[in-house]
Amino acid sequence: MTRPPLDVERIRRDFPILRRMIDGQPLAYLDNAATTQKPRAVIESLVKFYERHNANVHRGVHTLAEEASALYEEARSKVARFIGAAPEEIVFTRGTTQAINLAARAWGSRNLRPGDEVLLTAMEHHSNIVPWQLVAAETGATLRYVPVTDGGELDLAEAERLIGARTRMLAITHASNVLGTVNPVERLIRRAHAQGARVLVDAAQSVLHRRLNVALLDCDFLAFSGHKMLGPMGIGVLYGKRALLDSLEPVEGGGGMVGVVEADRSTWRESPARFEAGTPNVADAVALGAAIDYLLGLDPAGLLAHEADLTARTLAALRELPGVRVFGPPASPGRVGVISFAVEGIHAHDVAQLLDEQGVAVRAGNHCCQPLMRRLGVAATVRASVAPYTTAAEIDRLAAAVTRAQHVFGRG
Repeated sequence: MTRPPLDVERIRRDFPILRRMIDGQPLAYLDNAATTQKPRAVIESLVKFYERHNANVHRGVHTLAEEASALYEEARSKVARFIGAAPEEIVFTRGTTQAINLAARAWGSRNLRPGDEVLLTAMEHHSNIVPWQLVAAETGATLRYVPVTDGGELDLAEAERLIGARTRMLAITHASNVLGTVNPVERLIRRAHAQGARVLVDAAQSVLHRRLNVALLDCDFLAFSGHKMLGPMGIGVLYGKRALLDSLEPVEGGGGMVGVVEADRSTWRESPARFEAGTPNVADAVALGAAIDYLLGLDPAGLLAHEADLTARTLAALRELPGVRVFGPPASPGRVGVISFAVEGIHAHDVAQLLDEQGVAVRAGNHCCQPLMRRLGVAATVRASVAPYTTAAEIDRLAAAVTRAQHVFGRG
């Protein structure tokens, strides 16, 4: 039986910002890899929390404190169910960046020694490079990188060769924020575990586009941000296997994460509390739970089909334009809706500015992936990225706007 297509127009009505006009033209928001827009349900959850439930959590016995604590832990449970974890395995953070830093600091400082290797890939975001550089500099460990092929995919033969007896951690992006490539993390996790290594998966770009199950992946850590999955900024998640989290020392001290504090020593609470020192970002955690509720209300098969159609349409439209170089693999189930391209003779920032004048919002720059930019031989790219509310007409506007930019610069 054929499924009905995703009702994108109904979805769009849930996002107030999509009614904005830019220079007299309807907004075509194609910068979703940087941050997604928020449905009304998420916005209203923030307002409702501050209007009705605002109090500090886990500290008071009055009604508001108990309500806020219950909502905060309910949000944790929603996140856990969403990725197939237990609530005790969910640590709230500011976002993917802090989550990876927390894992690198808590696990790496305790476990890495001179001669150990941390294996990354050449398509990692700086957030999954710099924390490991800092820890490697402190511990004497060595960083190694899986190369990227000319087609924008990992060199899997080289990856399997590099995962060896010295490998202690494989830190890998699930989906590239530049190339859109979905990496075969399940295969690499099995290989790494066979060598006794731990694995951290950066799911910032896949959490919106793929339903994740950490039990099936069998990763040791997984990190993602709320704002890239229709939730608010300033809230994210570090998943860690329970026994692993409980074996680690905290990296920040303060209220809420301690058991007993004496003048010269303290004891820690169990995970996740030991990693959440101080007052947490309660309202945004609650709003992340609302975003999860919203996503779970959408047909997952319809979302995948919609994204695949938009991705194929974008790739085809851009590749038809002379002087436009598109990066990454062809449209397939192994690609998310993140498409980077360069326009011959025009700097990426100029392209993005001219597109903005036509109401089309894209991202331009190195996308916090300078090693990958060097591998691609460019200083910057233009990046378009889709979401459940993206329409085929917006993709057509993108292609038309790029053509107009080429004419403005005499390149068309």
